[in-house]
Amino acid sequence: MLLVNFLGDYKATPALLRHHNTWCSYADTVMPQFFFAVGMALRLVLLREEQNSGSGLAMARGARRGLLLMLVGLLWYQPGRDFDTWALLTGTAPADVLREVFLTNAFQALTHIGAATLWVLPVITRSVGTRAAFALASAGLHLWLSHAGWYQTLHQWRVIDGGPLGFLTWTLPVIAGSLALDIVRGSVPGGIRLLLTAGSASMAGGYALACFTHGGALAAPPFFPPWHSPDLWTMSQRAGSASYLLFSAGFSLAVYAGFVQCCDRHGRRLTLFSDLGQNALAAYFIHMVIMGLLGHVGPNDSPLWYAVILSSGGFLVSWAAVRWMNSKNLFLRL
Repeated sequence: MLLVNFLGDYKATPALLRHHNTWCSYADTVMPQFFFAVGMALRLVLLREEQNSGSGLAMARGARRGLLLMLVGLLWYQPGRDFDTWALLTGTAPADVLREVFLTNAFQALTHIGAATLWVLPVITRSVGTRAAFALASAGLHLWLSHAGWYQTLHQWRVIDGGPLGFLTWTLPVIAGSLALDIVRGSVPGGIRLLLTAGSASMAGGYALACFTHGGALAAPPFFPPWHSPDLWTMSQRAGSASYLLFSAGFSLAVYAGFVQCCDRHGRRLTLFSDLGQNALAAYFIHMVIMGLLGHVGPNDSPLWYAVILSSGGFLVSWAAVRWMNSKNLFLRL
């Protein structure tokens, strides 16, 4: 997240580390891994709370967390358009004001996590089959709505990360994370091999969906620019397309398998990941503030050497701030 967010706005940055909205770069795989982690944590917490307090109270607490995340997101992200004169505000249709303030730029990472949390709550503690079927049905519903007109609408609105209907496909990495929890806890046997198998199948499924483009043409593989014009089958973070998030859910499973091997099997640790992982929400807010400050002295046409130096400074300040918070037991939780 820190790597692609600090460097991603510079034209000189390699294309693989930037968002493009028309193909799946490495940068596009980062946000789904947060949803993957959310899925693991949500299932872990709700199973424990169901055991301690019963299903009703557990679901109520989960709903409060989801709603609170959406509220924080709506307050944190700025509207996509400023209505800086009374004439402009009163001259704009109420539906357009609502859209610009709440339904476009306001739907970013935190808002999407909150919405996806609310959407998966009814099934997150259920069986593997129920969760998998729910995730695929959600992706299917998104495809149907996209075909019915949402794909054109989201581009007209210039939404971010799928917009207000993005939760349907962001469900895919959330459910993948919940399934990964079952695998590593042993309730679903298979271990690392199953993580890699499931991850490979999901990545292949995502690419297969992308190959429905233009009526069934072979699509460019992930991490390579497209050789067809984009449509609703294209891997696109802006569209929150089913192909993109099915592939990214699988990529998250494979990456997680690597961490299980390195950390759980061999006991390896990296202070950087430990520091940021303990206080991830704080790291998110801190680095966003620093990004805003650096933007004033970091034009997007800066040479790569300048972008790297500026981004490295922002990264180190963010890391230091999180380390300081951790040392003072200041952890940001919802």
